[in-house]
Amino acid sequence: MTIAESKSQNLSYQELLDLDTHEVNPTLRLTSDVDFGTISIPTDRYTSQEFFDLEVEKIWKKAWQMACREEHIPNVGDTYVYDIVGTSILVVRSAPNEIKAFYNACLHRGRQLRECSGHAGDVIRCPFHALAWHLDGTLENLTTAWDFPQVEPDNFSLPEVKVASWEGWVFINMDPHCEDFYEYIGELPKHFEKWAPHKKFISAHVAKRYPVNWKVAQEAFMEAFHVIATHPQILTGTGDCNSQYDVFGNFSRAITPNATPSPHLQWSPSEQEIFDAITDKRLDEDAMANVPDGMTARAFAAKVARDRLRPAVPNVDEYCDAEVNDSMYFTLFPNFHPWGAFNRINYRFRPVGTKVDECLMECIYTEDFEGDDRPPPADYIELGIDQEWTELIPVIGNLARVFQQDSFNLPKVQKGLETFKADGLTLTKYQELKIRHWHSMAERFIAN
Repeated sequence: MTIAESKSQNLSYQELLDLDTHEVNPTLRLTSDVDFGTISIPTDRYTSQEFFDLEVEKIWKKAWQMACREEHIPNVGDTYVYDIVGTSILVVRSAPNEIKAFYNACLHRGRQLRECSGHAGDVIRCPFHALAWHLDGTLENLTTAWDFPQVEPDNFSLPEVKVASWEGWVFINMDPHCEDFYEYIGELPKHFEKWAPHKKFISAHVAKRYPVNWKVAQEAFMEAFHVIATHPQILTGTGDCNSQYDVFGNFSRAITPNATPSPHLQWSPSEQEIFDAITDKRLDEDAMANVPDGMTARAFAAKVARDRLRPAVPNVDEYCDAEVNDSMYFTLFPNFHPWGAFNRINYRFRPVGTKVDECLMECIYTEDFEGDDRPPPADYIELGIDQEWTELIPVIGNLARVFQQDSFNLPKVQKGLETFKADGLTLTKYQELKIRHWHSMAERFIAN
């Protein structure tokens, strides 16, 4: 069975685009026919210390990964601490138009130079014995230099890691021989160029720890297949089976249409019921607005969204219904998930330290703002394993309820994987294409 044959026979996403009331962004017309077959995924990739150690050495220490936003370090002397699998990286605004990154360890006794993000001043100074380095990593002060006869100051700079920026995001790579970043991301800039993420600001930055392998958490947010069972309340306004999945080099993309009913429904909702579903109307509440006669919920939802966005995005009428309605979720291997168009969501998943079965999920909201002055980035909020996403409803709205539903599954998945006795995980061929792509990429990195 080909990829085309394995897709849902319901209305395709491209057919939905044909009904758009505005000119469609050409990138949404791009499709791929990459086929990873139907091979099973070994469960030890989620439970094995041996495979985790391979990930550390072959993926985390070799792959480009998002560390922070440029707005986290807007001023010279600002620093951001990024920790991954036992390694601490210090990202530094070393000059107005320059960002550097170093291994976050003093060359004297190994103490972390900075244990938290913030402004370092003119130098990076170790709190232990006051050795210091300039923001470009060269030595500034060697306390009691007379007692370090073996040290040549010109050769005592902080070890660097590779750094690159794209659309306001800062990436690092610990491999000095890594592929050029812009070659690595391929045509990803083409997809995001019109949406200009670098012009947005961080309106929320929240996270939660889970007692699961980091991929168990990540993969729960890479497909719409789970909506029917995990989020049934949104089926009236979410075309889960109408989703389109594509692979483009080192990144993948899924697009799930909203303001259109799920093909799983055994009844036909009215346009008003569809609109009420996507606006999270409760039984005891009035509708946010009434869909005009002769207008679809999808077209009306797009109009409402444009009216809301217009103060911050004066040219919002240049964007099609799909761009203001739909969920467009990309994955850049290994763990960065920026959402396209006017979706505020950006995900990052990573292990906690070197634990096989504990991870951190982050959700970073980025959105447009009015005027020329970028608001400061929102404070970081982290929930512990036993805390619930619903505590953050005031911060991220109804998405917190959706996350809570996802959270219910994750520990049970980890437990099941540790109990698993079959030959491997049996994934769908098409709807879990993004997950298959990730494992294909992992195999490539590990083989190299």
